[in-house]
Amino acid sequence: MFIVTADENDHFVGGAASPANCDGVHVACTYQQIGEIDANLSRLLATQANNTTPFSVHSDSAPTFYINGNPGQTDPITRQLERDVGALTAINPITGNTDKIAQAMADQTEQRFLHMVTSDPNRTPNFVVFGNDNYFSFASGTETCDEAPACVTLEGHGGFAWNHGDFQEQITKTWLGLVGPGVQHVGPTDAIFSDHTDTRPTIMGLVGLKDDYAHDGRVLFEVLNDNAVLHGKQGDKDVIMRLAQAYKDINAPVGRLGRKTFAISTAALNGDDATYTRLEAGLSQLTNARNGIAQKMIDMLEGVAFNNSSIDKVQAERLIIEADTLIDSVH
Repeated sequence: MFIVTADENDHFVGGAASPANCDGVHVACTYQQIGEIDANLSRLLATQANNTTPFSVHSDSAPTFYINGNPGQTDPITRQLERDVGALTAINPITGNTDKIAQAMADQTEQRFLHMVTSDPNRTPNFVVFGNDNYFSFASGTETCDEAPACVTLEGHGGFAWNHGDFQEQITKTWLGLVGPGVQHVGPTDAIFSDHTDTRPTIMGLVGLKDDYAHDGRVLFEVLNDNAVLHGKQGDKDVIMRLAQAYKDINAPVGRLGRKTFAISTAALNGDDATYTRLEAGLSQLTNARNGIAQKMIDMLEGVAFNNSSIDKVQAERLIIEADTLIDSVH
């Protein structure tokens, strides 16, 4: 059995291609400007918001923020830095336009929904900025942008023209190829939502092995032969697949529900204290409800795939309805 995939796609950062009719296959493309746009967050904050709060980031298109002293989520230092980062802008050296750097934001409440909170509080970021995918963000100090070098620059030598590690679909939507015993020969399809957590349980189900821990993902029943994993439960495949798909809808960070929460979290972090309190409470309640439904779903799916359990179709249908209702409740 062979499974081949990529961890993510990349977003190209560069100016317009020349000639205008080039496609890179039949007509070669050339670019006058190539390279990610480097944004120095600490210096932009000092210049635009007079905010010199000491912090460090994991430099990336979606930087994670670690504030010195690790203040709490509602600490005024954290809240002010979130609002100031959310308001940062930059003049794009390729287009000349003024860009908003932060496209979405997540503090620890949203990170809990996105499965980003670790068991070590010192490793969990105070907040994360999912940035404009043309920008690579870092932090070097608290000088202002009036002092050389500039705070926003085009990566000069073009060595980095592809950004990744962000939340945009161009980056998160990639491909997975499977071939081998038990795998259907159906060719390419984009009709199934999955993510990397589904790869291991699919492997383990196909080879007949069990892990001694619970999976975050689920077996990709849709691309397997009916007798590969279901073993006598082929007649229930439709409800099993719909249950698995509903599970991904609410549990995957970039699933149907997850993508809705980005906007809510961003509004909370950029809002006043009353808005923040209201939206954060809603996100926390949403996460608790999601966790309860998702746990029941994955328990059923794991039982079918690895314990030869029968599916309770009434309970499965009820969980699917609960998942859809939860998604519809979020605006």
